[in-house]
Amino acid sequence: MTLYVIYRYRAKEALLVLMARIILGSVFSGNLMAIMYSLAGGICCFVVMSVLHDKIEEKYIFIVSILGACAHNIGQIIIAIFITKTLAIMMYLPWLLLSAMITGLFIGLCTQYLLKSRAILIQK
Repeated sequence: MTLYVIYRYRAKEALLVLMARIILGSVFSGNLMAIMYSLAGGICCFVVMSVLHDKIEEKYIFIVSILGACAHNIGQIIIAIFITKTLAIMMYLPWLLLSAMITGLFIGLCTQYLLKSRAILIQK
């Protein structure tokens, strides 16, 4: 959703959607500890996608999504290292980045399709 809002509206609105999703998700799930992981990952992802939005054409939105997903996992790993006070958690990073590339590609392609189909509907 954040990627769509960045491309459809502005970064300011995307940040509001991101913060609402993180806060509401943490409150309704009853897991307030997860808010730190969600905030770290979400903000890292948001920053990367916002910066790349102006530099990468919309037809390559899947690249923005992949890099945002990787930044999300890196942000969460940094928080995990801070909380556990151990660097051993870094062993998970290669697997998380592989997963981020796959899910980032999927989300990027879905967002690209959504933006394209919305543009077609507006033209009609």
